[in-house]
Amino acid sequence: MQRETIRFSFEAGTIVVEGIHDKDLPEFPWVQFDSRTRQYRAEAKNYRPLVEKLVANSWPYVDEAKKYEKWDGELIQNRNPFPHQIEAVQQWWQRGARGLVVLPTGTGKTYVAILAIARTKRPALIVTPTIDLLHQWQGQLSSAFAMKHPVGMLGGGEYNLQPLTVTTYDSAYIHLDRIGNRFGLLIFDECHHLPGPSYGMIARGSIAPFRLGLTATPERTDCQEDQYPDLLGPLVYRREINELSGDFLAEYRTQKVYVDLTPHEQQQYAEARRIYRSFLEESGISISGPNGWQRFIFEASRSEIGWKAYKAYRLSKQLERAATGKMQTLEKLMCEHYRDRIIIFTADNATVYQIARTYLVPPITHQTRAKERKEILAKFHSGEYQVVVTSQVLNEGVDVPAANVGIVLSGTGTIRENVQRLGRLLRKQQGKQAILYELVARDTAEEFTSERRRQHRAFQ
Repeated sequence: MQRETIRFSFEAGTIVVEGIHDKDLPEFPWVQFDSRTRQYRAEAKNYRPLVEKLVANSWPYVDEAKKYEKWDGELIQNRNPFPHQIEAVQQWWQRGARGLVVLPTGTGKTYVAILAIARTKRPALIVTPTIDLLHQWQGQLSSAFAMKHPVGMLGGGEYNLQPLTVTTYDSAYIHLDRIGNRFGLLIFDECHHLPGPSYGMIARGSIAPFRLGLTATPERTDCQEDQYPDLLGPLVYRREINELSGDFLAEYRTQKVYVDLTPHEQQQYAEARRIYRSFLEESGISISGPNGWQRFIFEASRSEIGWKAYKAYRLSKQLERAATGKMQTLEKLMCEHYRDRIIIFTADNATVYQIARTYLVPPITHQTRAKERKEILAKFHSGEYQVVVTSQVLNEGVDVPAANVGIVLSGTGTIRENVQRLGRLLRKQQGKQAILYELVARDTAEEFTSERRRQHRAFQ
């Protein structure tokens, strides 16, 4: 029996399918009837299985969704890939050019993406979490390929779509309606940002049949890493820090240093924790339970006792993060490593600026303008600055190859943040030996936080 020709087009992150009927739906489980427009639709991410199904069944179709052709760029970068980069691309290609590659910071994830672009020969959209990374990718892609068009940028005031375009998660989400059918390859840098209702739409609303996710830390505290197979494809390749250190990363060691609160700080801390915990108990709030922190904030805002409990919590954190003993130990370590390049990590901006004022070292926070941040990092790399102090800005996506000593004064309990901070120190350089110190206030809740964030093979 002659089948009716199926015609499909791209519309607002979906594929509108014409020529299909209810009796055909069992063969196309991703297609659903949209009662609002009385049309059949599928999420744009199902473009590939739709086409594969039609081809496999010799079903006539007209594709009006795809607005790209093969890409004619040539890889010109004269560089021998590392074995793990070759293996990663091979595994990704063998799994249908879809999936997640997990490699430590400093092991060349960007070059894995460059090899993937050269292999697929399709226009590619590279999605990054920050403006800094957008410019970093734009520069590396421009050096890697000979092509007719420059590398495009979407974000940071730029709107220049080209066969190779770099964007941010925010910009890709905003412009999805216009770009969702323009690229055959999606590359998500730091793809642990992708799962979720907003950023996840970038993957769901794109027709790109080829997809590559790159990260050093795929696990998420909300456990939404189970979305990767649907958005990107399966985990296809993974190597850890301890597997690559020495050969492709700097040798390193980690050292936990316990410090004691002063008697006065101990007294303040004990009283603050008593007030805070009493309020939780009286309010029936479990911080570790679902929405525990949100419940605490809500209940604390409703009464004077609650506000007192919130201030007590803030005081306890301040005592943990900037204890007198930590500052004394920090000063000792800076003197001990005066020939090294040191990054000091904290959990909050207040401590950053306290350290910056006390020791006259440059601070980098989210308030630091891009131009100033770039200047600070350039001077740090050249050796003009020996030390920088930051909160969470340097956790991710910033290249600081000169750094070889990290001092963690405070941080979250997430494994990802701890691994990212270690990764800042591990860029391979001749004779480099990296060390990450972790300062922990003894007999405080920070001891538990430290144990949580060290549950990774890199710290065993």
